[in-house]
Amino acid sequence: MSTAKKVVVFDYGFGNVRSAERALARVGADVEITGDYDRAMAADGLLVPGVGAFAACMRGLTAARGDWVVGRRLAGGRPVMGICVGMQVLFSRGIEHGEQAEGLDEWPGTVGPLKADVVPHMGWNTVEAPADSRLFAGLDADTRYYFVHSYAVRDWELETHSKTMRAPKVTWATHGERFVAAVENGPLWATQFHPEKSGDAGAQLLTNWIESL
Repeated sequence: MSTAKKVVVFDYGFGNVRSAERALARVGADVEITGDYDRAMAADGLLVPGVGAFAACMRGLTAARGDWVVGRRLAGGRPVMGICVGMQVLFSRGIEHGEQAEGLDEWPGTVGPLKADVVPHMGWNTVEAPADSRLFAGLDADTRYYFVHSYAVRDWELETHSKTMRAPKVTWATHGERFVAAVENGPLWATQFHPEKSGDAGAQLLTNWIESL
């Protein structure tokens, strides 16, 4: 009998930690909600949720040493997954109401306002995932996921020229314009939508992440 994977939902004051906890427990993970640095470092997987404004999330994350946790885990090839604003802060910067805030800079790119007739983008939408995606394995192209956001990354800026380094797998969605809906980049995975609010589809996606740990 295999031992359940230990996953820490990082609690820094900006995320639906209870929803994430329930969704991960549903798919068999041993889940703990904590902002403790050592426990977050020791877990098999670290999930970084996020709701609200980019700049506020970054302040909260930095105050809880989350920037160090994410950076140190990734430097050692230890899995991290970001959700919603927890994905957005992985990029270089965010611009909200004309003000720029620095992100974790794991990926180059700017989080900016979505240009659409209706904002926020709230509700169910499909995505365009790469055929070899591990994150979306077992999920059909017409599967819908739950989004709630007014800001997004519209351009993928990271270029990979190395023959030995695998290019990140980028998934797109459209609401008014195309935007990055998910990324798989070595040990760092992230989704703009909320898998914990996406029913059976979200459960399958989280299962795929847990099985990669």
